[in-house]
Amino acid sequence: MHKYVIMGAQGCGKGTQAKRLKQDFDLVHISVGDIFRWHIQSHTKLGARIKRLIADGKMVDDENVEQIVRDRLALHNWNFGFILDGFPRNRSQAEFFIESYDIDAVIHIDVPDEVVFERVLARRLCSQCGLDYNLIHHRPADLETCDVCGGKLIVRSDDNEDGLRQRLQDYRTKTEPILDLFRRKELVIQTDGRLPADDIQADIRRQLGLMK
Repeated sequence: MHKYVIMGAQGCGKGTQAKRLKQDFDLVHISVGDIFRWHIQSHTKLGARIKRLIADGKMVDDENVEQIVRDRLALHNWNFGFILDGFPRNRSQAEFFIESYDIDAVIHIDVPDEVVFERVLARRLCSQCGLDYNLIHHRPADLETCDVCGGKLIVRSDDNEDGLRQRLQDYRTKTEPILDLFRRKELVIQTDGRLPADDIQADIRRQLGLMK
């Protein structure tokens, strides 16, 4: 069984790398962001709160995030392991996680701020099927239309310069420093998020000793 946490600033490619590991090693990809989006799309009370916070460029409070992660991991439908994406985000969450769960490694995808801005501001989302696009690396045939369902492509409400600048500051000051907690347990591997996706994946597998 493999249990991993994947970390990095928005736009670093966490989702892409997590999905590749999921596919080849039968892992469950637990994306906190995807769970947030489900609550928003399902119009739950938590979804309404998350939507307001995101619109203001703020992070969801620790209590709600920890409960979401706890409930998801409690399902125990990860027979071969999991890769947790989007948690922990600050020291309090990291301490809760370290005390509650044993993991094999933390995968840190490192990217500079200018790359984060370039990638995130190029993101587009299909308003109908929810498919993600990026005008740099995953361009649709028509810049305004989904290749799969023909839905209109939109910019996420939080993908603007002001909101991104606030989230990136939160990441650099609150999330990135918690890597030191995991380093003390010799759990962290780091890879260069500026590399092509295939090279990043190969480097992650080499450092984790995964062969497939």
